[in-house]
Amino acid sequence: MTKITILGCGSSLGSPWITNYWGKLNKKNKFNFRTRCSAHIKKGDLSILIDTSPDIKKQILDNKIKNIDCVLYTHEHADQTSGIFELRPFFWKNKKPIDIYANKKCLKLIKEKYDYCFYGGGGYIPIIKGNLLKNSLIIKKKNTEIKFKSFLINHGLIKASAFVFDKVAYLSDCNGINKKDYKNLSNLKYLIIDCLKINPHPSHFNLDQAIQVSNLLKPKKTILTNLHTDLDYNFLKKNLPKHIRPAYDGLSLNI
Repeated sequence: MTKITILGCGSSLGSPWITNYWGKLNKKNKFNFRTRCSAHIKKGDLSILIDTSPDIKKQILDNKIKNIDCVLYTHEHADQTSGIFELRPFFWKNKKPIDIYANKKCLKLIKEKYDYCFYGGGGYIPIIKGNLLKNSLIIKKKNTEIKFKSFLINHGLIKASAFVFDKVAYLSDCNGINKKDYKNLSNLKYLIIDCLKINPHPSHFNLDQAIQVSNLLKPKKTILTNLHTDLDYNFLKKNLPKHIRPAYDGLSLNI
């Protein structure tokens, strides 16, 4: 069995913001407390992160994750990458650099920004090994493996990477999918997709657009993530069709 856990489903500032701004969210509902987007995939002893958000330490502790074998990165923005340094204890535990996989531009920028993680220096030793993400990827550990498909999706002025595995698609930051890639998103059990706000946004799907994509691709279930402070959990639960649901931090899906 493969399990994917939504570690964080909040937008770039999470909710509440650092100023304790909640927007339209009911602060008494625990599902409206949202850390920044990342996810965890577990199959047997194989443990894979998608992105290292600024909240990754809390996310890993809250979900009792004991080890990380590798990290898949969707894109280079700070809300997806700035927790990379928190991986050090897993390097110490496993006594080897942690493999990360990212598209060409993302890998280049991560290496530049967090050069000490890759190359050491200034009292640091390298803890990360960078790998160029390909369209097909198999991650193995002993007798366990997961096969991934990856392709680029539109995210405003940049491209992000989508990940598809075991009839699950993860598209956390997205405002457009190329028609040629629809074939990679057919017969899904779960579509986990960006849904930032009610109003349109230049680099994210809004609520209406996310619903339109779900209706087009027809997965069995759609999970909305990257949720901003105008999308209250109970509001979404009440108004969405049954096959579409909002994510919450710690939501686990068994495949």
